[in-house]
Amino acid sequence: MADAFEADVTGLPCTLSALMRYPFALSAAPDAICIMQELDKQRRDKALALFVKAAAGSPRLHWEEPASDDPGAFARRALYADLLVLGQRNEEDPDAADLPADFVSSLLVESGKPALIVPYTGTVAAVGQTVLVAWKETRESARAVTAALPWLSRARSVQVVGYGEAAEASMRRLQTYLRTQGVNASVRVGGVDDSEIGERLLSLAADVGADLLVMGCYGHGRAREWVLGGATRSILQSMTLPVLMAH
Repeated sequence: MADAFEADVTGLPCTLSALMRYPFALSAAPDAICIMQELDKQRRDKALALFVKAAAGSPRLHWEEPASDDPGAFARRALYADLLVLGQRNEEDPDAADLPADFVSSLLVESGKPALIVPYTGTVAAVGQTVLVAWKETRESARAVTAALPWLSRARSVQVVGYGEAAEASMRRLQTYLRTQGVNASVRVGGVDDSEIGERLLSLAADVGADLLVMGCYGHGRAREWVLGGATRSILQSMTLPVLMAH
């Protein structure tokens, strides 16, 4: 993607510090702090090794040491990026505990930046050749579509789907807007039933061979106490293709 869009990529590790994960260890061992610091260094070294291997010497990919291990610091650093590239959480991965369970959703909310979220299973060969846009007449959906325009303008196929009684009319308006951006999108009426949208979106994405799903990230609440909307939660848990989300 960096080559395709002539972009620079910064690799930034983010983990909860060992001290945050095991605070009780301070009272159990006198040299606990040194042990915790060594564990943190091992995790950073592992992340750097993976990054260097994946970067394969590309001058567009750069490594940056974090200012702190606090996920909040990662969110602040995200304010200075156009796009975040994140991984889907895999609960069976032993390293999953290195980050809070709500890291991805909280980051989207706190940074306000769009994110391309990559599933932990399968191989991502290409992104954005066949794009499915989940449309809802909200600011979150609008922000996601705006963030996706670089992909939409290059895609071979762009399809817009919406659910609910007023979905078709709003999708036609989006279709007109996209046309002014040089994007020819087709409209698929999902029906008036707006239940289990997450599962239906993933099923439709598989049917049309989509390699990118674009959608808004919805939530209600305050600060980190966000309860994600049903579709957002389902997608983050069961995604089978890269998803571009924006809050």
